[in-house]
Amino acid sequence: MTKHGFFYEIRKNRTLFLMALPAILLVFLISYIPMAGIILAFKDYRFDLGVFGSHWNGFENFKYFFNSGTGLRVTRNTILYNLMNLITSQLFAVMIAIFINEMRGKYFKKVTQSIIFLPFFISWTIVGVFVYNIFNYETGTLNSVLKSLHMDPVNLYSSPSVWIWIICFFNSWKWVGYTSVIYIASILSIDAECFEAAEIDGANVFQKIFYITIPSISPTIFIMFLLNIGRILRGDFQMFYQIIGNNGQLFDKTDVIDTFVFRSLLTSGDIAMPAAATFYQSVLCFVIIMVVNGVIRKTRPDNALF
Repeated sequence: MTKHGFFYEIRKNRTLFLMALPAILLVFLISYIPMAGIILAFKDYRFDLGVFGSHWNGFENFKYFFNSGTGLRVTRNTILYNLMNLITSQLFAVMIAIFINEMRGKYFKKVTQSIIFLPFFISWTIVGVFVYNIFNYETGTLNSVLKSLHMDPVNLYSSPSVWIWIICFFNSWKWVGYTSVIYIASILSIDAECFEAAEIDGANVFQKIFYITIPSISPTIFIMFLLNIGRILRGDFQMFYQIIGNNGQLFDKTDVIDTFVFRSLLTSGDIAMPAAATFYQSVLCFVIIMVVNGVIRKTRPDNALF
């Protein structure tokens, strides 16, 4: 047995491997065994023949997915929403973290942080009810206010483009408090002597933010960016489904890969094409995170994931 081999490492660190064993088994059972379902993407699935008895059909499921026009539409929507959500939620989270850190009142700081964190505990089902009661054409709050001001009511449920901003707003509202906690923890790890030295040198609050705080938390920003960019093709199914539901008028601008897969399974019962869509989604996620991590490794080696 060599001193650098796989089995040597297991024997040397057997206690650590034993402690990690439950987590490894859990990941294997939940994440790796279901991967066998990938073969459905390449089969003409029939329930009477089963997964292994159904005939292979190559890339026919992928061709149908894209030739129908659905593939490009849901891919465009998924990337667009995730990019907007990534930029806005991370930007607001950094701003909120810096804002809370600069507060001097201890109780005011705790109350503000709790209020901002509160939306994270509200389920998307409740958020969907909020959205419906605000934007409903007949009884919504928005149109009630417009009518009271003698203005014409607006039917946002027939205006798909508006929902890009509505969904982005509610996503940021829900996640910004949770994400800001990570940045607050990163800011608190900065050596306080740096701020004291800057104050002695006459630096104002903005100079301390731009020359000390932001550069110090930039590794955390890059890590959060990389973790989220890996999900660039994964839509938040609960968010889209609870806010939009099955409103076909909005599908052109709001349908993402996850909602398309769910709707296909409900309406058509065809397992093969949704399997092809999710396989395409996973492969692109893998490629994107590898490319982005490679770019960061070239430009900022210390901030790359691997």
